Amino acid sequence: MAFQFQLEATDPTSAARAGRFTTAHGEVLTPAFMPVGTAGSVKTLTPDELRAAGADILLANTYHLYLRPGVETVRRMGGLHRFMGWPGAILTDSGGFQVMSLSELRKVGDHGVEFRSHLDGSRHLLTPEDAVRIQDGLGSDIAMSLDELVEMPAEDAAVVKAVDRTLAWAARGIAERERLRAAGSGGMALFGIVQGGVDANQRQRCFEGLSRHAFDGWALGGLWVGEGRSLGLEMVERDCARFPADRPRYLMGVGHPVDLVESVARGVDMFDCVLPTRNARRGTVFISTGRLVVKNAAYATDERPLDAECGCYTCARFSRAYLRHLFAAGELLGMRLASLHAVHHMVSLARASRAAVLDGRYAAFRAAFLDKFRSRATLAPATGGTGVGEPLDL
Repeated sequence: MAFQFQLEATDPTSAARAGRFTTAHGEVLTPAFMPVGTAGSVKTLTPDELRAAGADILLANTYHLYLRPGVETVRRMGGLHRFMGWPGAILTDSGGFQVMSLSELRKVGDHGVEFRSHLDGSRHLLTPEDAVRIQDGLGSDIAMSLDELVEMPAEDAAVVKAVDRTLAWAARGIAERERLRAAGSGGMALFGIVQGGVDANQRQRCFEGLSRHAFDGWALGGLWVGEGRSLGLEMVERDCARFPADRPRYLMGVGHPVDLVESVARGVDMFDCVLPTRNARRGTVFISTGRLVVKNAAYATDERPLDAECGCYTCARFSRAYLRHLFAAGELLGMRLASLHAVHHMVSLARASRAAVLDGRYAAFRAAFLDKFRSRATLAPATGGTGVGEPLDL
């Protein structure tokens, strides 16, 4: 089945959108939050639990799956969907972000990125063609073009060079996808990634270069890496204003509830982030009024659910006191129940955003959400997926 995106509604007072896209493994409603299954699994949760939490698309990590178990193993096992028992859509990243984060273990050149595995030190070369072939071998529904991410702050010359490489690599990746299709594979959608840091002119140059190619969707890269929430949202608004309306827009690596709601208002359709589930495994969850550190002793006799407004399995069955006990006792069930709530919370927030756009009431929804979320927590500037700069504990 060919990838298709349908825009269903736009908000009259903002750039918020509601839509849907089809893949060979089902339909995805947007705005959508994608739980992250780094190594082919969303840690502690089964596919059935993810489905019950409302997820219809997951993100898997190309770099980690390439190194272990290897793309040929996944291919022999019938592809990633069958291998991990997930029937819905899968988006895979290109592996570029993980490789770039290896710092001293990698060397970037125009040909691609040479790196040493963090597992055994073995040497590898990732080219734009490799990134497309690997994702095709995994059986992805949506693949990402290889790009170069620069760490912020960065010199102007480094940003320009990264955009140059991103554009050159994008052209090579598109050509490889066409070669695969001519050979009978390569059926996945391919998204181009806009880079340029917080330089609006370089981001515009990157998009203009990428738009010469037949990408199926657009991703906003290089943001939420230390620039602060207000500047990140400014870049999101600028990028989305340039993107064509008939393609989905994906803000990479962003998973704070406030950032999701504010980015939807600026035209973003898709999100992913490890932050909600990573923090949940450590005893911290997002709820409708902010952030709750349930492992704290203050909740030892608290009979309330994590969030009285949440309909997830965890909130329907268990108290904060029980969750706090599980974390204090080191029981794995605590991580599972908190993770289940975290996925349900973010997926439900995206679905509620969608419903508000369809009903023509996104402005009221956004205002009510922000008022409630701030009611018992002080927001600090966003800094990405580390958890630093998140709302104060409740």
